[in-house]
Amino acid sequence: MDPNLITMKMRTGESFLLANDGQFLGKLSLSQYDSESISNPYGPYRSEYSSTSIYNKYGNYGSPYSSLSPFNPYTSTPPAIYLRGQFVGYLSKNQYLGTNVIDPQYLIFWMKEKNLNY
Repeated sequence: MDPNLITMKMRTGESFLLANDGQFLGKLSLSQYDSESISNPYGPYRSEYSSTSIYNKYGNYGSPYSSLSPFNPYTSTPPAIYLRGQFVGYLSKNQYLGTNVIDPQYLIFWMKEKNLNY
């Protein structure tokens, strides 16, 4: 994704995931109808077949062996979490990254807690 579009998403206060290589990984939304939502089972950010989905266990962003994946417990380069345009931490199984780490297993619960229903 174009870096200018990422900057625009930050300025407009969107909540989203951003891979360490700059790839947009979806809007943090519980909406199953938003085409950019990580909750849309047919969208490019939720589908288990999409190259831009953290749920594709064979892809760069979902494999437990990829340094860009939140499911790699040893990565030091997991996706960043932006909440309402502000960086708030990382999505990762690597709990040694610090205090601002959300385990991907609990992402949906975290989104509910943050009222990301849109």
